[in-house]
Amino acid sequence: MFSRPVLATLLLCLLAPFAARADVVMDTIDYQHGDVALRGYLFYDNADEHPRPGVMVVHEWWGNNSYARSRARQLAEMGYAAFAADMYGMDKTTEDPEQAKAWASAFYQDQRLLRDRAEAGLDILRKLPLCKDQPLAAIGFCFGGSTVLQLACDNPDRLAAVVSFHGNPAPPEEKDPEHIQPAILICHGADDPFVSPESLQAAIDGFRQHNADLTLIEYEGAKHSFTNPEADGSFNEGAIYHEEAAKKAWADMQEMFERVLKPQAETSHEP
Repeated sequence: MFSRPVLATLLLCLLAPFAARADVVMDTIDYQHGDVALRGYLFYDNADEHPRPGVMVVHEWWGNNSYARSRARQLAEMGYAAFAADMYGMDKTTEDPEQAKAWASAFYQDQRLLRDRAEAGLDILRKLPLCKDQPLAAIGFCFGGSTVLQLACDNPDRLAAVVSFHGNPAPPEEKDPEHIQPAILICHGADDPFVSPESLQAAIDGFRQHNADLTLIEYEGAKHSFTNPEADGSFNEGAIYHEEAAKKAWADMQEMFERVLKPQAETSHEP
């Protein structure tokens, strides 16, 4: 039998690793782009005081809803500071496809507005002490995937990588930099009915003409919205969750971050 002091010491030893480990926390961050009030959500592990790479998450055309926040939380659990950015305006979310289409179309018709609004979200990460001198990445889903690809064309400061999940990619403009610097990963459903093979190829060719480090991965059997468990085909039978492709695409993103973000983060820690 152990005495009470010995039992207490053993219990403290067993619980110590768990006591030092904090849950991921969420901070609500209100910010502005021009005269538009925006609201984003920052996720991070506050038990770790060291600077870490930051990842911006850009939502689907439904707005900055719980799905975007769930992905940002996953990234924080992986050790990143993750910011679910807002493209539309504070609390503008919808389940109405016509409303979502109207909101997204305003950005598709004004590429400069789309890039600048995304840049405003990226700037939140740049200014965070959590991300001091660290490389940044941006990922997006559907509308958000298209957004981060366009953001990459401006070569924003410290943006090292972008990942588009079932986005509708558009090629860079001729006036964009000759060398697009962020590494690019496009995770595309091979059976996505919303993106024609011709338009996808035109975008790929355009990025490669601008010397981008681009990887395209197509997932067999996957359609549009394949990463989102809430995509059940009720909005459109071409937009439906595909569990195997979703897991594979997330793993492919992680591999890219290991290749691109981690080495840059380690370099920034050198004296």
